[in-house]
Amino acid sequence: MPVMPSGINWVAGGATAAILLPLLAIGADMPFWIACILSATAGGGVVALLTPRKLFEHLDSSGAARGKIEFARELMTDAEPIAARLDVAATSIRTPEAAERVRHLASLTREIFAAIEKDPLRIDRVRRFLTYYLPRAAEIAEAYALLERASALNGARLKATGDLIDRLDVAFTHYAATLQDADLDNLDIELKLLKSSLDSDLGPAQGAVVPLDPGKRRA
Repeated sequence: MPVMPSGINWVAGGATAAILLPLLAIGADMPFWIACILSATAGGGVVALLTPRKLFEHLDSSGAARGKIEFARELMTDAEPIAARLDVAATSIRTPEAAERVRHLASLTREIFAAIEKDPLRIDRVRRFLTYYLPRAAEIAEAYALLERASALNGARLKATGDLIDRLDVAFTHYAATLQDADLDNLDIELKLLKSSLDSDLGPAQGAVVPLDPGKRRA
């Protein structure tokens, strides 16, 4: 969620209440005191809605994990507005195939954001993605839209830019899969621990639990 400038949420809430009050009191012929309560409630709702959410606020950031969580928060805060540029660029690109590819980049980015917010300790796996590939992808997507609108269309340059978008899609997919592999690695560990516990309490089972094969995960 993009961080809004300080105080904007209160300005928006106050404006909402100020607009709603006369509409309710005069337009809807509502008792003034009721209109005041409803407009104040609506304004407060706008303030709450627009108040920026602090990333990872549900996690315990004490101890050794604090530095990693703060680092993840900093990278994500910088990356979110860049990801929004991908969405805007996708709507600006005229070529359907290129626009769809940029939308896919934006979708993969949101998947990566969600995975990191779930477990910020994995931030090192996608550090290069957040600091290098994502900003370059936004620049390339915006450049493609500009090239399409150039007075003298340069077909070779447009194709080269489109090819880079295709390659970025491969890179984005790789980083998203890296985080998925981390989830599967955790599942393998859980399966082994559960099997060991069951074997200890119940004796060895007839059929063993087979850990997931990394080579077949994306088959």
